Amino acid sequence: MMWFEIMSKSSIRGAFLSIILCLTVTIIIPAYAEGTVDAKSFSFEETTIIEFTNTGNTDVSAFRIWLGSDNNFKSFKTESGWIGEKTPQGVIIFTSSLEVVKPGESIKIGIKTEKISSGINWKALDKNDQQIEIGKTIAGELPKPEPKSNTTVSEAGILENSIFRVIPEKPNVGSTIRVTGDGFGKSQELDFLINDKKISGFTTDDMGYFITTVKIPENINPDRVEFIIKDKENQEKKLSLRLGDSNNRIPESDDIRLTIGGIPEILHRTDFVEVSGTAQPNSGITASVKDPDGKIINTRTAKTDSKGNWKIAEPIIIPLDAPFGRYSAIISDGREEITTTWMIETSKVILIKPITLKFNPGETMKFNGTVLPNKTLELILEDPLGEEKISDIIEIDETGNVEFEYPTIANVDKEGTWTLIAEQDGKREFIYAGLGEIPSIPINIEFDKLNYKSTETAKISLSGKPSDKVTLLIIDPSDKTKIIEEGKSSVSITLGQDGRKTYNLALSGYASGAYTAVVNKGASKSSEIFTVGLQTGSGAIKIGSTKLEYRPGEPILILGDTKENSILTITLSDPDGTVWKTEEIFSDKNGKIADDSLRLPSSAVSGIWKVNAKSGSNFDNIEIEVITSKEEGLTVTVEQGIEISGFGKSLNFKVINAEQTVKMVIQDSNGKIIDTLTFPSNKAGEIKQPWFIPKDMVPGTYTIKVTDARNTDETTFTIK
Repeated sequence: MMWFEIMSKSSIRGAFLSIILCLTVTIIIPAYAEGTVDAKSFSFEETTIIEFTNTGNTDVSAFRIWLGSDNNFKSFKTESGWIGEKTPQGVIIFTSSLEVVKPGESIKIGIKTEKISSGINWKALDKNDQQIEIGKTIAGELPKPEPKSNTTVSEAGILENSIFRVIPEKPNVGSTIRVTGDGFGKSQELDFLINDKKISGFTTDDMGYFITTVKIPENINPDRVEFIIKDKENQEKKLSLRLGDSNNRIPESDDIRLTIGGIPEILHRTDFVEVSGTAQPNSGITASVKDPDGKIINTRTAKTDSKGNWKIAEPIIIPLDAPFGRYSAIISDGREEITTTWMIETSKVILIKPITLKFNPGETMKFNGTVLPNKTLELILEDPLGEEKISDIIEIDETGNVEFEYPTIANVDKEGTWTLIAEQDGKREFIYAGLGEIPSIPINIEFDKLNYKSTETAKISLSGKPSDKVTLLIIDPSDKTKIIEEGKSSVSITLGQDGRKTYNLALSGYASGAYTAVVNKGASKSSEIFTVGLQTGSGAIKIGSTKLEYRPGEPILILGDTKENSILTITLSDPDGTVWKTEEIFSDKNGKIADDSLRLPSSAVSGIWKVNAKSGSNFDNIEIEVITSKEEGLTVTVEQGIEISGFGKSLNFKVINAEQTVKMVIQDSNGKIIDTLTFPSNKAGEIKQPWFIPKDMVPGTYTIKVTDARNTDETTFTIK
């Protein structure tokens, strides 16, 4: 059993005490830093135990420890409820989703180093990852006790704080159980007995921990028995349990095997992985991850439910600086052990991740990473309902570094999985983060292109959770369900172990027009439009925009006419002729063009920008003026929004030229306040926020008043 497996508080304290007692002498060395967190270290050879005590007024939520450049960590152990993760830079980060060190409380952490440490650096952090205290413990070797003359010094197997337990806690006659213990003598031979009969023998590790698997004999009566751990000095630890009848146990042939899923063969930096599997019911597993050099860099634990399913509590994000190469994970349930491997490769060019998987409502969502240098990057952030909350086009410099953030509003922004869509140079990536909860992987669907011939086969790429079963259906131009294969209007598709699947859709018999592919699993749904048989260059083009003046960051709605079912290419270029975005669109069956995929970057310069629409040799241009000054002051407009089942109809409130936070007040014709909202503006001074109309709101004329740090504006709208 690996030394760094997480143990209960009582058991780890017993282990620490056993080391100290057996050495008889303890050196306690305070940290250099004194303040709101105190640190003491207990050392023996390469083993160091650090005790952190919170002497301040702020809860401690995380600790980071690191060594000098001439030493490395070999392993570590911490208290129950805490998890340690070793980064590629050699820093061990201890965190907990449930525990904090409150004022007056302490936590112990044990580590082993490759050689005797000359000093261990540490940092204590609060829940916002802000530094509370930083210091360094001096790790010195304990003097060894001098043995009495003609006396052999030996360590007992059973100590005062020795404890053990069996898994499951209610075993049956004839079943296989796991026995784990802690706080015993190190490297001691022990026996396991049921009543007075020896069942097996084993040896503790060098920290006094053990885990072993035994089978309860078939000839024991289903009654209360004593499980006994005995050392060579005949000292004992006992546990009294009642055995169930053999008819209640799971037959050996039906035992649930240890498995792991959710890890694809190929991974990339910033990939988001949900790891799960099966093991014996009501037990636990330990997962140890090794880097390409064979060093353990991460450990996770999980508990199985009554059906034998387990899942790592928090999904794993592959770090931006993870070394490339083959990694391995060793999964153990104490009875058996399996290994799985994967490669981290370089093929992804968009490498963006959230700074944390879970953001609390009211916090600012922050993303960072790297993309192709000296190219534009488009970013769109969508909430769990698929509503666009903020977007931008960014000019990336020679470093390729990118940072993006969105300040959330508590009790306003929807909690759940948020999606950041990043697109650059024809490549698109989906990045997930959770607001108020850990994110889950949604269903996504993508086509290899927009327009196909009826003789072609469309390549549909699906992604979601590993081994998920999803349903695919096609909606034709007349809004009817299309027969996909063998008389079926929908097909069931099982995603692979990596959560991906490619489905080839034969388009023979598909008439010219625009189709919608819909993929769903339960309440989760995603859709994508594709076209068949559309032509280019078959008719004159006439386009226009809904207004002539725009602000940086605004979307551009393009309306126009051309021949029906035509493919067009639209481009947006700045006053210097630099193209910021190119998009392929199409006209509908009536020849109408309506597209809002173009958006001005937040850094757009003032001047005349151009939108070009081209199909074959036919084209048309329009010019729009971008104004970066704020002479008009704060302005609010109201537009018709979408309708969502369960939420009803909505309106879109749009504010421009805002400074900092904006307060919105909605009133009826009598001045009664219907709702009050508060939102921060983006860098361009803009807010675009949907508002769902209350079901009991009576028809009539209403007013929305907006106020920022300097100005006020209002407008009216009508509810029919």
